[in-house]
Amino acid sequence: MVLLGPMIAYLYPISLFVLSGLMFALERFFPWRPEQKQLRPKLWSDVIHLVFNGHFLGILLAGLAAVWILPSVDRWLGAQGLTDSVYRNAAADWPLWLQIIVALVVLDFIQWCVHNMLHRVPALWELHKAHHSVQDEEMDWIVSFRFSWLEVIVYKTVLYLPLVFFGFLWEALMFHAIFGTAIGHLNHSNLDVGHGRWRYILNSPRMHIWHHYYEGDAKTTVNYGIIFSAWDWIFGTAKMPPEPPPRLGFHGVETYPDNFFSQEIWPLQRLWPRLHSKLAWSVIGLLVIAGAWYLHEPHQLLVGSGRPDALDQPDDRHQIEGRQDSE
Repeated sequence: MVLLGPMIAYLYPISLFVLSGLMFALERFFPWRPEQKQLRPKLWSDVIHLVFNGHFLGILLAGLAAVWILPSVDRWLGAQGLTDSVYRNAAADWPLWLQIIVALVVLDFIQWCVHNMLHRVPALWELHKAHHSVQDEEMDWIVSFRFSWLEVIVYKTVLYLPLVFFGFLWEALMFHAIFGTAIGHLNHSNLDVGHGRWRYILNSPRMHIWHHYYEGDAKTTVNYGIIFSAWDWIFGTAKMPPEPPPRLGFHGVETYPDNFFSQEIWPLQRLWPRLHSKLAWSVIGLLVIAGAWYLHEPHQLLVGSGRPDALDQPDDRHQIEGRQDSE
């Protein structure tokens, strides 16, 4: 087993900084739409979205699940005699390279399915509107993180909890977060990239921009892929004309909030019309503080265990195996 040092807590922030700087430079020198300004109005709002982005929340949820949720699941499985039938650390003994590949492919397909639901279920569409509030002259790498945190909770719960449940290594989770950030930056960037023959496998700026077409609706929206475009080509939701769409956004985007704080409050007010903004601000503040509290201090992790406090706690999986050997 390999012990990860304190730097693991800073790996994603460092990667985020490097990837963001690289994408900013590429857009500066090789823009697809030269007339689009990098220092545009309301850029500060997307910077806040970038700083408090969903991958931080995903890692936070994974840590909370490992400490507070999965031990209770273990006890329930044991009480029901299902421990052997549902081996929750099934992937723990896989080599890291296999965990990374499985996580990328399987989770991306799950994301493709969830993304479809976000456009087809009215209540979920209200959460997803923040991301589609990108309008003309705004589509660039940094809008890849313009999401409502309520949507992020839906996404990351579906994605990260199964990873922790099946015992994926923390390196696999971190690789997925970093690679997903890189692809998200690229797909939303102002770069003329279509990947040539690889377009049938990987998503790209040329392809993803059509997902943000103004006239798209629950039946006509295309290109739901996050990392891989293959799902869209397979299921008939792919579209990749040579030119970008004539307009970006959605019907009603003109009246949609155009800053971080109002965008976070929007779905709460739609779900609960009587909710006052002060309460919504408090909820958002608590989420941000909780995430910052978890990430403010490096955590030492024991690879092979789904628990951040594994240095202080015995490995439950080996305890179970030990009990079985003694019987």
